[in-house]
Amino acid sequence: MKKEVIGVCPVCDNKLKVTQLACRRCGTTISGDFELCKFCQLHKDQKYFAEIFIKNRGNIKEIEKELGVSYPTVRRLLDEIIEALGYKEAARKDLVNQSEVLEKLSKGELTSEQALKLLNGEAL
Repeated sequence: MKKEVIGVCPVCDNKLKVTQLACRRCGTTISGDFELCKFCQLHKDQKYFAEIFIKNRGNIKEIEKELGVSYPTVRRLLDEIIEALGYKEAARKDLVNQSEVLEKLSKGELTSEQALKLLNGEAL
């Protein structure tokens, strides 16, 4: 049975590093300090969500259907992955944009249809 490489320590939640690589065919081993890719450092549920996201080409409606969750849940899961991959600023920017859209909606500067389009990442 294949075991998936984990990228995060199950005890302290710190990033793990690889110290040895081995060839299954000839038995050659290489020792050193090797970094895992960013995706290896995601938790299992985050990897699963990323796979579903890619499979559905980022279509939020399809992701909602497949996972049986709401739009805000999909956005939250996506923001968690963005942050876990080291792009914290992008996740924060999206939250600010959401707040701005909702504020404009409450002031009557946007219609509900316009606000929905903006929150779904569509152009007006």
